[in-house]
Amino acid sequence: MKALKEIFSSVFNTLVILVCLAIGITIYMKVLGNPINFMEGNPKGHPLPGNYLGMMYKGGPIVPVLMTVVLVLLTFTFERFISLSRASGRGSVGKFVRNIQTLLNENKIEEASAACDKQRGSLANVVKAGLVRYRDLQNDTTLPKDQKVLALQKDLEEATALELPMLSKNLVILSTIASISVLIGLIGTVLGMIRAFSALATAGAPDALALATGISEALINTAFGISGSTIAILVYNYFSSKIDAMTYKIDESNFSVVQTFAATLK
Repeated sequence: MKALKEIFSSVFNTLVILVCLAIGITIYMKVLGNPINFMEGNPKGHPLPGNYLGMMYKGGPIVPVLMTVVLVLLTFTFERFISLSRASGRGSVGKFVRNIQTLLNENKIEEASAACDKQRGSLANVVKAGLVRYRDLQNDTTLPKDQKVLALQKDLEEATALELPMLSKNLVILSTIASISVLIGLIGTVLGMIRAFSALATAGAPDALALATGISEALINTAFGISGSTIAILVYNYFSSKIDAMTYKIDESNFSVVQTFAATLK
C-alpha cells in the first residue's frame, strides 16, 4: 500500500511538471509572443516601448522554463496549504491538546477518543492511536508497569512516524525551486548577453542602443529567476514553521498521554 502511494505521488508530481511546462510554453508563444507586443507586428523585431510582455518574450527560451518553475511553485504551494490545513484538523490545535490533557487527568479515555474523532487532524490521529493502546494496556495484567509505559511510548512513536512524512511531503520541491530558480535565470541572462555581444560583433560599428536593448532583455531572466526564488524561500519557511509547530504539539500530547498513563498505573 505504501509503495502504491509513493508511485502515485511520483506520477502526480511528474504530471504537474509536464502540465506546467505546457502552460508555460503556451503563454510564452501565444501571449508574450503576440505580434501586437512588437514594432511593426514582428516578434523578431524590438518590443514596443514600455511593453513588458514583449520584453519578456525577448528573454529567449529560458523564459518558458522559468514560467514553468513559477507555475510548479504555485501549484505545490496550494497543495501544501490544503494538506497542512487538513492535517491541523478542526479548531485550535493548542485548545485540543489542553482538552486532551484535562480528559486524561480525569481518566475519561472514551471522551478523549471522541474528541480525537471530532478534531480529525494528524495530531488527533496520533493521540487516537495512543488512546486505543492506552485502554488495552490498562486492562493488561500480564505486563509490569515499566513495560506498559514503554509499549505505549513505542505505539505513539510509530503513529507519529506515519504522520510526519505526510506533513513534509513535497517540501523538497519547494526547496529545490528556491535554489534553482535564480540559477536558471542567470543562465538565461548569460545566454542573452552572449547573443547581444555577438550581434554587436557581427554588425561591426558599436551600437549603444542595440547593446542596451540586448542587456535589458537578458536581465529579464534574472528578474524572473530572483522573484521565483524569493517566493519559494518565503513559502518554504512558512510551511516549515507550521510543520515544526505541529510536531511540537504532537510531542507534547504524546508526553502527556505517557505521563498520565504512568501516573494511573499502580
